[in-house]
Amino acid sequence: MPFRKIINDPVYGFITINDPLIYKIISHPWFQRLRRISQMAMSYLVYPGAVHSRLHHALGAYHLMHNALYELRTKDNEITDKEEQAAKIAILLHDIGHGPFSHALESLLVEDLEHETLSLLIMNELNDEMGGALNMAIEIFNNTYHKKFLHQLVSGQLDVDRMDYLTRDSFFSGVIEGMIGYDRILKMLTVHEGELMVEEKGIYSIEEFLVSRRLMYWQVYQHKTVLSAEMTLVKVLERAKWLFNNHPSTIDANNRLGSLIFREIEHFSKADLALFCDLDDSDVVSAIKNWRNHEDPVLSLLCNTLMSRKLFKLRLQSDPITEEEVLEKRVMISKKLSISEEDASYLVFIGEAENSLYNLNNERINILFKDGTVKDISQVDSPLIHQTLSRPVKKFYICFYQP
Repeated sequence: MPFRKIINDPVYGFITINDPLIYKIISHPWFQRLRRISQMAMSYLVYPGAVHSRLHHALGAYHLMHNALYELRTKDNEITDKEEQAAKIAILLHDIGHGPFSHALESLLVEDLEHETLSLLIMNELNDEMGGALNMAIEIFNNTYHKKFLHQLVSGQLDVDRMDYLTRDSFFSGVIEGMIGYDRILKMLTVHEGELMVEEKGIYSIEEFLVSRRLMYWQVYQHKTVLSAEMTLVKVLERAKWLFNNHPSTIDANNRLGSLIFREIEHFSKADLALFCDLDDSDVVSAIKNWRNHEDPVLSLLCNTLMSRKLFKLRLQSDPITEEEVLEKRVMISKKLSISEEDASYLVFIGEAENSLYNLNNERINILFKDGTVKDISQVDSPLIHQTLSRPVKKFYICFYQP
């Protein structure tokens, strides 16, 4: 009897797993850990329904990869069973390197290593464990496999990763502006000269896709309250690190989180990777709950701010924040809380957020026209595209505690 497992997904309905190797990967503890990693970090503080996990997203992207490969095969593109399996594994594991709270704490838990690098390290470990069964998947992930379009489905401007997270994040947050016609986009995909492209009649769906990305970015991912919460979370760990380096007796490092963030890691070893893969959101939340009553007033305040959702005020504006305003607020807070201005820097800080709909320098969504010509989406005669396509939006913010 053929191998077959069915998963009921709230977005797509039933997702079928019909490959024993893929099921073995899904069942691995390092993959199952993604159940405990939030997909949208602190967004649930604004959108209460946004509590879905990285595992949800990985399975959804796997499902869209299955559909994309089916559509490409119907258009006489040769994709072997082995290549299909490898592409599915590559997308299934593309985000396995995410740590607690996903992007919010990236490069803070493990300095100088982004989640893509960690994903590759984990894939290599799993490959060794499974006797080289992931070799082709790793080639596709690294874009060293000779069929470039397979990598573009995993990581590209029209990859199934983006299609799923826009669809899924919109569904769970309730922000309908993020909904895209993923099913029509998949139907319009084609391969031309080895590269992934979109048929001419799919232009309007691509317009919708690009605009939805921008709307979701500012309305959800960089919502000012979400940004405030996520930056406060960063300040919690930065303050904890500072305390460990300057007053080590005040911070307990004898736990999974402490073992990773409170020591200098010169060479990320297999043991470090295993430790990382044992971390999830609950470790960070547990630390925050314990630090609410910490003797350090700054760390205690930061933690209580998150736990009680009495978040810092954040103001977005088009011009850079002046040094005078930052200094003024730090002086005011240092006096009110009887702390130093250096300590107040954890309670008043600035940053910037930037998003472009489509970067003409390094992004390519190619449209294949009926006459065989190929044009980048930026060259298509579309008022919507030309009016908004190449205008990056950059905003500056100041985030501060308001007693």
